[in-house]
Amino acid sequence: MSTQTALVRAQDLRKRFKKTEILHGLNFEIQPGRIVGLIGHNGAGKTTTLNALLGLTDCEGSISVLGKDPYAERAALMNDVAFISDVASLPRFMRVRELFDLVEEIHPKFSREKANGFLQGTDIRANAKIKNLSKGMVAQLHLAVVMAIDARLLVLDEPTLGLDITYRKRFYKRLLEDYMNEDRTLLITTHQVDEIEFMLSDLMFIRDGYLVLDSPMDEVGERYTQLNARNDSIDAAKALNPVYQEAKFGQNIFIFDGVDKDQLAELGDITIPTVSDLFVALMQRDNETQGEAI
Repeated sequence: MSTQTALVRAQDLRKRFKKTEILHGLNFEIQPGRIVGLIGHNGAGKTTTLNALLGLTDCEGSISVLGKDPYAERAALMNDVAFISDVASLPRFMRVRELFDLVEEIHPKFSREKANGFLQGTDIRANAKIKNLSKGMVAQLHLAVVMAIDARLLVLDEPTLGLDITYRKRFYKRLLEDYMNEDRTLLITTHQVDEIEFMLSDLMFIRDGYLVLDSPMDEVGERYTQLNARNDSIDAAKALNPVYQEAKFGQNIFIFDGVDKDQLAELGDITIPTVSDLFVALMQRDNETQGEAI
C-alpha cells in the first residue's frame, strides 16, 4: 500500500525515562483495515509504544495517528480511537446503565442503542452492579461498550487477561464478526499469541525496545521456514545459519530466515513456524543460548 494511506506512522521513535532509553528508534506503519499483533515480553516496550500512539506520553522522533500528533492533539484524536487495557478494568462501583451514561459523556461516537443490542441474549441487566458480574460477564459488557463506539482505530492491550479460554475465544470471535470491517484497524498486544494468530494480518515483535520483526503475515510464511532435520543432515542445516535451533522430543528443529525452501526440503521436513515458535526464535537475546544443544 502507499505510505500516504498509513493510519499510524512512527519515525525514529525514542523514549527515555531519566537516563535510560526505553524505545530505540522505532520505525513502522500501520495501514487501515489491518489487524496487527504487537508481541513482546514484559518490559519489552509494548505499553510505552501504545502510550505514545495514544498520546499518553511524549517521545523523541515523530509519530502520527490519523494524521495527528497524538500527544499534542489527543482530545481530537480520541474521537476516532478506542482503547481497552484490561477487560476487568471497568468501574466496579457502577451499574451497567451508569457505565453507559459515563461513556456517552466521554465518547461522542458511542451508541447506547448498539451497546444494548450487543447485550441482548446475555444475562447482563441495565440495573446490575458491575462488581456483581462474573469475569466473563464483565468481558461481554466491556466488549459491548467498545463495539458500540464507531472508532477507526481500536487498541487492545492484553484485553483478555485473567479470562478463561472459553471467554477469550468468544471475545475475539465477537470482535471479528460484529465489529471489524475494512474501515477499522485493530492493534492488539497479548501473551496468548496462539489464540490471535488466526486473525492477524500483520505481525510486530518488539524486544528490549527494538522492533525485530515488522511484516504482513503472508510474508512471514514466505520468509521463515521451520525444518525438522534428519540426523544425517544436522551439520548441513547448521551450515545454513539458522536463526534458531533446538532438539526436543527426539527431533532436530531449526528455523531459517530467507533460506531457499527447496534446499531445506532436502534436509528433512519443512513447515511454516507458528507465531509462538517464531516468537521463541526471534526473542532470544544475544547472550542467551538457543534451545537445547543439537
